[in-house]
Amino acid sequence: MARKRKPLPLLENITIEAVAAEGKCITRVDEQVIFVPFCVPGDVVDLQVVKKKHKYCEAKVVRFIKKSEVRQEPMCEHFGICGGCKWQNLPYEEQIKAKQKQVEDQLTRIGKIELPEFRPIMGSVKTQEYRNKIEFGCSNKRWFTAEELAQLPQKEDDTVTSLKERHAQNAIGFHITGAFDKIYPIKKCWLMDDLCNEIRNFVFEYADSHDYTFYDLREQHGLLRNMMIRNSNTGEWMLVFQFHYDEEGDEQRALELMQQVADKFPQITSLMYVNNQKGNDTINDLELSLFKGNDHIYELMEDLKFKVGPKSFYQTNTEQAYHLYCVAREFANLTGDELVYDL
Repeated sequence: MARKRKPLPLLENITIEAVAAEGKCITRVDEQVIFVPFCVPGDVVDLQVVKKKHKYCEAKVVRFIKKSEVRQEPMCEHFGICGGCKWQNLPYEEQIKAKQKQVEDQLTRIGKIELPEFRPIMGSVKTQEYRNKIEFGCSNKRWFTAEELAQLPQKEDDTVTSLKERHAQNAIGFHITGAFDKIYPIKKCWLMDDLCNEIRNFVFEYADSHDYTFYDLREQHGLLRNMMIRNSNTGEWMLVFQFHYDEEGDEQRALELMQQVADKFPQITSLMYVNNQKGNDTINDLELSLFKGNDHIYELMEDLKFKVGPKSFYQTNTEQAYHLYCVAREFANLTGDELVYDL
């Protein structure tokens, strides 16, 4: 007979102490370290422990008793669901302080390294629409929040079959935290130029209304699998589709979709695609096909021009990349006569 698990405790009237790693905050109860997501230092909350380990616990907030004075309203309606931004409820200046303290603690307290005085983090001027690359997953079984599930139409017999039918809705968006096969649909992401949202939403509406199959991340079938969008400070745009051809006619349907996108968005200067039959979404080992335009876009930094392809790495915050290299150049104390490797 299996042993009954002891119920995990409810902790009441707990003050959140500090920012921890990976989008969580930290507090302590009876010398036990507790990690909590989606709160900020100064919040007073009731916590439900969801995972108990020997040296720490993980918990979730079940009630806010008092919200911290440093808390801010997240700009994104999807905050707390999608697996992207973790700190929209904390002002950017506070995020920078917390990140700097984490680095300092890890080097000095954990690494036992003696450090000179820290230079403060050089924050990004832009905190919205700063990314030059973003990827969206496609799924034939979108993720629902508890509130959304409650609003779905019920069948008289709430059988397993009817539950599956209710959940079988297509989506293009981001993975939720900690789940490879759960995609939450995104209407607006604040991290990239708004044209990115227009392209993604158009692709979804066209494909969904024209009976395109969306990828099943567990069963690994379905035509529309992934899309990557890049833009550059030269005004160029790149869109790369990942398809998964299952049957005859799929390639033709993929070409029809891309023609619709090309007609709707003449701003796209590089439109590419790939048939990815692998078990993962990486494309570095696959040969891509060009549908329209060039197989690259250009980025400018001072008097240098960088050719960026679909498999290229380039710092995702274009303006901050320049500041990063300026600091590195200053630290290296270069005279202009050296041969320099960027590794």
